[in-house]
Amino acid sequence: MVCVVGTPGGVRDGKVGAMKVRRSLRSLKSKPGAQVVRRRGSVFVINKKDARFKARQG
Repeated sequence: MVCVVGTPGGVRDGKVGAMKVRRSLRSLKSKPGAQVVRRRGSVFVINKKDARFKARQG
């Protein structure tokens, strides 16, 4: 298995939807189907309709 680290756009191993770390989650939480979840002291935005929109804050 080849793992490419630090690729632009957060794409690893050809998989779309790698989680990004962002300062502000405002634009992602306004997308249709987005859910704001708090886990392990961090705030996550997950989207069931479009799996590309995943992000973590903190």
